[in-house]
Amino acid sequence: MDPLPPVVIGDTITLKCNFQTEGTLREIAWFQVTEGGNAKQKIFTYDSVYNTSFSNMEDTNKREELVYHSTVRLPEVQLQDDGLYECHVGIYSKGSRDQLIEASGSVTLSVIVPPRSISVAAANSPAPFSRYEAKNFTLVCIVTGAKPAPSVYFKRDGELIDVFPAARSSSLVGHHSKASKRNRSENPVLPRGDVDDTKIQKSLYLQNQVGKVTQLRENETDSMERGVEEASRLKLESTTEGIPETVVSREFPHWVQSSDPLYYFQHWQQVAGDGTMEVRAMLTWSLNPQLDNEALFSCEVNHPALSMPMQAEVTLTAPRGPKLSTRPSKAKVGDTVRISVQGFQLGPSATKVFPEPLLTWTRVGGNLLDGSEKHDGRELVLERIPAELNGSMFRCTAQNPLGSTDTHTRLIVFENPRLKKGREHFIGTFKNEISQRGGHSALPHTEPPGSAERRL
Repeated sequence: MDPLPPVVIGDTITLKCNFQTEGTLREIAWFQVTEGGNAKQKIFTYDSVYNTSFSNMEDTNKREELVYHSTVRLPEVQLQDDGLYECHVGIYSKGSRDQLIEASGSVTLSVIVPPRSISVAAANSPAPFSRYEAKNFTLVCIVTGAKPAPSVYFKRDGELIDVFPAARSSSLVGHHSKASKRNRSENPVLPRGDVDDTKIQKSLYLQNQVGKVTQLRENETDSMERGVEEASRLKLESTTEGIPETVVSREFPHWVQSSDPLYYFQHWQQVAGDGTMEVRAMLTWSLNPQLDNEALFSCEVNHPALSMPMQAEVTLTAPRGPKLSTRPSKAKVGDTVRISVQGFQLGPSATKVFPEPLLTWTRVGGNLLDGSEKHDGRELVLERIPAELNGSMFRCTAQNPLGSTDTHTRLIVFENPRLKKGREHFIGTFKNEISQRGGHSALPHTEPPGSAERRL
């Protein structure tokens, strides 16, 4: 049997069975081994008695002269075609038609499937921003639909990232465990380097190793402790600031890490129901908002079914000036008003704010209409607004781990002509009834409880 290279799903492949004999050919039969070797399905038969060919793999019958070799063509192979194939040859012993000799050979067909999708997300998003506390940040690359599992690696601004392997789990549920969370909390990162073949090999090699989580260096631990003390001092000395229409936080204390962080890599994979693999790769480091803002991160995938790497890119971006929209534009008393975020003032290299920002609504100088102090979400709904909200200022705060920004909008409430006309009509009718009753109130006369009994 001729060996077969891996075949990409959808391609056409030809199975070849070569044989030599001095006897007389009796038959050739092809089988696909199924159910883990417990069953065989006949897919092709050649019978020299009838000199005919019949195939279960094709719609038409073909007459072939099969003497020294036999071939079976599988058009547009699918995942279910993956597995073992056997060729059985039966011959009559030389000079005799009474003795039948059979020989067989086998070959394995490996069907490979390129990744169906690749995406990059931020773990634990949306999340608030803190200028007083250093936080770990994790990018998650999710690759689905591949067979076999692909090799996944990360780049920053086009350069391959050297990573330390963190504690690895064979299950996707593993990254929710306490141990994994503890590892991530201790995950700073490796220095970046130039792109070359040795680093690519090193990065791919580290994916298959189960490494020990490296502890924070002593000077980094001391820096974190100093950051906590500095944060406490800054909180005590903080003063109230005047807030303009839009403000972007750009003040960071001394907890900021060095320009060469340590990157930690975690990798999980599991088999999907269709036999393909789902892979999740996680890159964790101590975020530096000053240096990481506008940084381009890419997750790239190598797979034997791909002629070039497959990739997904994200740009880390602090939110800038949410663009607010108020509907209706001229709100009247009793209307339902919706104030929503339509977009952001994006930087020159950003297409959207990533990670997803946390949006919080507050009313300057008071509570919201429902009595709550704040509301989270992309839209603030004010139902049946009263005239008292006229001139109220509403603040939308957008924040992600890279920064925060505030945008304000003032609500102008106009008189509602329908409500005004209704009130005037009610007041006029009430006055007419009073005048017709001789100046007495039109309200019905009521007696105190028990007065009827006393009167009797």
